[in-house]
Amino acid sequence: MLLFARLQTALSTRLFRRAPDTLSRAELDRMSKRIILPSLPVTDEELARAAFQDRGQKLARQEDWLTLAREIAQADAARTGTPGGETAAMLLAYGARGDVVAAAEDALHDGKPPVQDGLAALEEIATEAAETADGPNAYPCALIVALAHMDVGLAWQAAPRSRALGDTPDRARQSHHHFTRASELLAPFCAKTLGAPSLAAAQCALLAGQMVTERQVADKYEALVRLDQASPRHLRALGRALLPECGGSHAGLDLEARRMVALTRAHWGAGAYAWVYLDAMSLDPGCVARLDPVFFGDALRDVLSRCPDQHVANLLSACLAAALRDETIAPDIRKELTALLEWALANHLRELHPLVWTQALHRPDTGVALPSRGALLRLGRRAALGTIAQVFADKLADGSSIAFSPAGMYRLPNI
Repeated sequence: MLLFARLQTALSTRLFRRAPDTLSRAELDRMSKRIILPSLPVTDEELARAAFQDRGQKLARQEDWLTLAREIAQADAARTGTPGGETAAMLLAYGARGDVVAAAEDALHDGKPPVQDGLAALEEIATEAAETADGPNAYPCALIVALAHMDVGLAWQAAPRSRALGDTPDRARQSHHHFTRASELLAPFCAKTLGAPSLAAAQCALLAGQMVTERQVADKYEALVRLDQASPRHLRALGRALLPECGGSHAGLDLEARRMVALTRAHWGAGAYAWVYLDAMSLDPGCVARLDPVFFGDALRDVLSRCPDQHVANLLSACLAAALRDETIAPDIRKELTALLEWALANHLRELHPLVWTQALHRPDTGVALPSRGALLRLGRRAALGTIAQVFADKLADGSSIAFSPAGMYRLPNI
């Protein structure tokens, strides 16, 4: 309960930081009670992701690596994905390595070096399977082990200081070891030759453990997007990889967002500009200063016209709300983004996906464990309804209600 209270306080402060001319938290809560919007605790997107992850985990636990390799290769070839654009091949691989990575992360969180037996067994079993696989089925096992090494490498970077884990250079060396091994495992395979976006995505993930230039990052992601233009996952990852905290720049991010528009216009129209900026602008307020709000608005409309999924409508709205938390946004840009958020909510939101809002409005880097799923759902719902109440305060001020339906948002006058 104490942990939940601390996180709830932190989230409330972060989610509802008061900006000029905004309503108080109490006023927003009162208005929220007059918003009629169905809330889904479990969404189609979550079910789809869980199905692929569970399948990967089941086949790994059964040590049926050949079947797993075949299904990953088939998912890659077909560009299979979830309604929200997550790639099935990467979700299968995530489930397959989940047990080993979770054990390592738990040990590091407790300040202890992880036992290497899990990774060693994974390497041995997967290598044996790869030797017996043929053609395009040969790479998925190496992919799984490489991604597991990268996950453990990142866990070493984030591990708390303890005598057992050594100082920061010791942890950096451990992380470097795992990224080096991942690079060795992926080296024999060419993503372009195999037509395998999962391999290209793994090569991009390797950049987190390397000293690379902004141009090298952009080129790697361009190769990935060329293989799989339909998945917004890669475009969003590009935006995050080009943030200044990752060695990029706001100018470089804007340039690559425009280049991705040219590359993916046949599929997304101008939508790639929004996808590249989406996570970046909610994580780094400095991105908004470089944003072309008119172009971003066109991009947002293209995304929602081509992908009218409710997961996407919630995601775009939540990330816009996250960006608007920053009180230093220039007034003209704030006005444009607020109008876009109002348009997206009124014309495209039909149901509330609370966890999407929690994830968009809270960076999970606080160093404390997250509360229960139910608590996160409540926090996400409160955040979303508070945002909606603030955006449509003029329609709620006289005691009226607003309702969301497949036909759009409409007002119910106070009688």
